Amino acid sequence: MGLANVVPGVSGGTIALLAGIFERFINSLKSFDAEALKLLFKGRFKEFAEHTDLLFLVVLIAGEAIGILTLSNLLNLIYNNISNGEFFVQAFFFGLIFISVYYIGKTIDKFTPQVVAFMLVGAAVAITVSLLTPASENDNMFYLVVCGAIAICDMLLPGISGSYTLILLGNYRLVMTEALPHFDFNILIPFGIGVVIGFLAFSRFLSWLMKNYKNQVTGVLTGFVFGSLLYLWPWKKPIYMHALNGEEVMDRHGKAIVEGYDRFMPDFNTDTFIALALIIVGIALLMSIEEIAARKSRKKIEENSGDSML
Repeated sequence: MGLANVVPGVSGGTIALLAGIFERFINSLKSFDAEALKLLFKGRFKEFAEHTDLLFLVVLIAGEAIGILTLSNLLNLIYNNISNGEFFVQAFFFGLIFISVYYIGKTIDKFTPQVVAFMLVGAAVAITVSLLTPASENDNMFYLVVCGAIAICDMLLPGISGSYTLILLGNYRLVMTEALPHFDFNILIPFGIGVVIGFLAFSRFLSWLMKNYKNQVTGVLTGFVFGSLLYLWPWKKPIYMHALNGEEVMDRHGKAIVEGYDRFMPDFNTDTFIALALIIVGIALLMSIEEIAARKSRKKIEENSGDSML
């Protein structure tokens, strides 16, 4: 989930949904309520841990943190030292997310016209988001809190990328490739406050939706994931923002600001074949993981069935 959250266009929520832990993750976040505070202040730590599913959450968030810190540095290395590095990374994740649409859709219990409609709405929202024009970078403390709250909501939602949301808000480079690798707490603390606020507020709402409208919500999420493929499409050229005088608008680092992308069909060259191979690797990797998970699930069911007979 941490690795996915760093790559623009990919959502950690998609990975959680594929791994079968999405609902548990959301419910664990939601459980940090008045009852949890009461147990904590009374020193009833064992009950607090059980109430919040704390061990699960600590292990998961620790894994996310390791993934984010590792990949933010690795991406910097790839993007700065490998020709077309970003293109190849997005090709791999395009394959991964492309096949994930099928596996997420499989979890819908019953396809009804209403569920299909929700899928189309989800896809339309994700496509619209991918076409929006990014804002300029802004290190204002209040704005960073807002960025953190919005980005974490999108990181929780499968198919809506928190990293891409940060791009749209103008602060992806500031947070992910500058503040995180260098532990710039002037940026990370207000951003982290926003993350906590977003976690606690949005997780409760999402948990309620999953409990009461599971098929419809999964339909929307499947649409989100499908729609996110537009942003991940590797064959695209950036369209840079221009001022009224025709000059390119630069950010504070002297780099041209991207306001959109011109997508095109691939040419047949070496980079295209490498990208296609990486797409296939992404598809094969997820199919292998899902097959391993399915085998373990079948084995567990057989073992439980054998125990019941005994």
